[in-house]
Amino acid sequence: MLRFVLFRLLHAIPLLIAIIFVILLMLQLIPGDPVQAMVGDFPVSPDFRAAITKQYHLDDPFFVRVYSYFLNLLHGDFGYSYQFQKPVLDLIVETAPRTILLTLVGFLIAIPVGVTIGVISGTTRNKAVDRFWTSATLIVYAIPTFWFGQLLVIVLAVHFGWFPTQGMGPLVSRAHGWSWLLERAHYIALPALAFAAYEGPRFARIMRTSVADTLGQGYIITARAKGLTRWAIIRGHVLRNSSLPLVTVVGYALGSALGGAVLLETVFTWPGLGLLLVQAVRVRDNMTVVGIVIFAALAIIVINLLVDLLYAALDPRIRTGS
Repeated sequence: MLRFVLFRLLHAIPLLIAIIFVILLMLQLIPGDPVQAMVGDFPVSPDFRAAITKQYHLDDPFFVRVYSYFLNLLHGDFGYSYQFQKPVLDLIVETAPRTILLTLVGFLIAIPVGVTIGVISGTTRNKAVDRFWTSATLIVYAIPTFWFGQLLVIVLAVHFGWFPTQGMGPLVSRAHGWSWLLERAHYIALPALAFAAYEGPRFARIMRTSVADTLGQGYIITARAKGLTRWAIIRGHVLRNSSLPLVTVVGYALGSALGGAVLLETVFTWPGLGLLLVQAVRVRDNMTVVGIVIFAALAIIVINLLVDLLYAALDPRIRTGS
């Protein structure tokens, strides 16, 4: 198992290098003036432009800057954000936990709901219950995430006033302990619900197909012949053997979401990596953009590795190579 982990990590290194190079090249080709973006609509004096260009090496050749970036990256230096005036790594450390929190809460809603609907649909295939849930999940999955998020804000936050419209907490809070958690839960409810509304139907569709295929296997027929109840068969055989495809989808979705739920964080002004990425792109803060991309790539690589290990734990055939 250790050899397998090392093998996957070694293969991830050239992929990560290629991703960094491509994103640096794309940012180089994007039109715009980073010095002007830094000061906004104010005029830029020649002395200020020269000082900023020299300080951030904006006039260096592209390959020289790429080489310097990789060299600094080996020492744990992700660069410096001229827009936020702090190291990029500090920005990522500050905002990543907020994105992780939103992602985990969204998955805590999406996975149980998706699995439950998928099992119900898979065990009642081609019946009225299955057709209802299949149609419902398709409709919900087809709704754009940003539009659904805005709809939640308009209806539940603006019209009824049940939830705050944006942010992850009040500007001034005196809450402590459980009161603080309830206060944050009030703010995270809408973005987590919007996140779950996108991922949950996808999990339900995957689970439905997997459950229907599992129910047609020979060992299920044998279990029925032994007199096992329907619930015992689902709990003891169907759920575990149907979970492998779902693990893959959940792992991919989790890795992608940890890189920043850009649309949701923008709609709800959730101060995570996604919102930070949008702000950095607008002002051409290239070092921040590259740092977030590196974090997202590392998250996907690590999550995919964990998914492979979980596969081996769920399916003994993978461990034995049979």
